[in-house]
Amino acid sequence: MSRKGKVLVAMSGGIDSTVTALMLHHEGYEVVGITMKTWDYASSGTGAKGKKETGCCNLDSFNDARAAAVQHGFPHYILDIRDEFGDFVINNFVDEYLAGRTPNPCVLCNTHIKWRALLKRADAMNCDFIATGHYANIHQHENGRYYISKGKDETKDQSYVLWGLEQDLLSRTLLPLGNYRKTEIRQMALDYGYPELAKKAESYEICFVPDNDYRGFLKRRVEGLEEQVNGGNFVDKTGKVLGQHKGYPFYTIGQRKGLDITFGKPVFVTEIVPETNTVVLGDEEDLNRMEMQVGKLNLLKYDSLTPGMEVTAKIRYKDKGTLANLYPNEDGTVNVRFYEDAKGIAPGQSAVFYEGDEVVGGGIIMRKPIF
Repeated sequence: MSRKGKVLVAMSGGIDSTVTALMLHHEGYEVVGITMKTWDYASSGTGAKGKKETGCCNLDSFNDARAAAVQHGFPHYILDIRDEFGDFVINNFVDEYLAGRTPNPCVLCNTHIKWRALLKRADAMNCDFIATGHYANIHQHENGRYYISKGKDETKDQSYVLWGLEQDLLSRTLLPLGNYRKTEIRQMALDYGYPELAKKAESYEICFVPDNDYRGFLKRRVEGLEEQVNGGNFVDKTGKVLGQHKGYPFYTIGQRKGLDITFGKPVFVTEIVPETNTVVLGDEEDLNRMEMQVGKLNLLKYDSLTPGMEVTAKIRYKDKGTLANLYPNEDGTVNVRFYEDAKGIAPGQSAVFYEGDEVVGGGIIMRKPIF
């Protein structure tokens, strides 16, 4: 038994998770590698039968992860969590679009499926820790709570997608890449003897929508959806009918292209009203908001929010963030009031609150009906 402890490392076969495993192995941890199969075409209804699987679920990735483990002398396992993943993540993805919201399935999968699956197997294997190749850091506050902070490499920072991790998960998690830049990790891959891994392309697509056509996925997943929602109204912010659309689930807040309607100037989707199959169009400035409501909160740094607390609120992964005050409600939601306009707030997406580089907590942006 290693004096540093035993760690179960999630290995996708990509550069980040492989370097994570090798780094911990060389630091003296007893490493066990595990590759999770979350999805396949047959279970997701993509209609892509026979097409090569992509991203984190292809055979080449499994083989790459196993080869690294064998070469360095630590065990590796493949874990099939398709049942745990499929019903929860995919059904939520569909339900959110049908509710007029824009989901973030990778956040949901990370925090509710992958980490829980890892911890469950870590306990079964008597592992002290679990580890992943995310670019973020974990700290323990003087109040005893664990929280996440941004990774050193701002261009790769993944703290935004980890806001949903609960305390028992954070207390057992190692994130070795948080203090490194991507260029340093690529050099480590070369130093470990993996030149092809250092050049391996990264996948940013949703694993169960590998062609990035979420509209096609919804049509295949929900029988008769296209016929049910086709022909709803495009309206302006006063409710005036401007034309007809192809169905509210097939549009997202901020969308400008693919509307199939012209006004001689750019127009944007500013609201989606599923109750009436209505899509609201407006000018770019109509996307601006000074306030939003956030639910399904998970607090990290503190166990409660102080009314008026100042934070930087990020409303999407690449958002630079906007200064705001937080006002908690008795129902467990929080009102967020921005100091200046925030553009393109999309219900269903994650809102993450920072103090400097440190994550206070996060939640899901709620939708307020306007008609």
